[in-house]
Amino acid sequence: MIRWLATGLGLLALFVALGLAVAKQPLAVDLAVTGVFQGLWRGTVGSVTTVVSNLVGLVLPAAVALGILVGAILAWYRNLRAEAWIAVRVLLVFGLARLTSWVAKPIFLRQRPRAYSEFSYPSGHVVAIASAGLAVVLLCRWLAPALTRRAALVSALLTVVVALTRLILGVHWLSDTVGAVLGVLGIGLLGAVVLRLLPGPVSTPSAAA
Repeated sequence: MIRWLATGLGLLALFVALGLAVAKQPLAVDLAVTGVFQGLWRGTVGSVTTVVSNLVGLVLPAAVALGILVGAILAWYRNLRAEAWIAVRVLLVFGLARLTSWVAKPIFLRQRPRAYSEFSYPSGHVVAIASAGLAVVLLCRWLAPALTRRAALVSALLTVVVALTRLILGVHWLSDTVGAVLGVLGIGLLGAVVLRLLPGPVSTPSAAA
């Protein structure tokens, strides 16, 4: 438990430090990466990328949250109270992690690479998919341990895809996407420890399997 707490606090500290470092002006690497994708958001590439970004970065996380909620309700009615309570706690962690962008953006007040609504740090789309990924990994850790590694890999890949779409669209700096992951993991790990989801069991109840 101490290890998870320390890791969560460390990641959260990095998230805050990065936000403070980039609030006034972008890093050199931000400018370089933005330059590579300059103007790609226009035309067909931008249209396709927008669809992918919204589907994976917004619709999929919402579907994950809804799926966990429905699973918790079904488990409760099937008298699988332990599994239902696990799902509820995972959903709470998802919610806490998802708050990262909503709370942080008004604090850091970072401007976007191009004219766009809302502030920039951290990326809300990346926060959403990273939060969903963390929730799925925690759920697997408790109810389907054999799938935990695969879930973590798929979650990481989807997070990278969403981050890439935000860069192609020119609506976020690279550090916005990195900060999103740091914030989600920091707050998510701390929340998971408080809610006793970490370190968690490695075995799974037979009913849940």
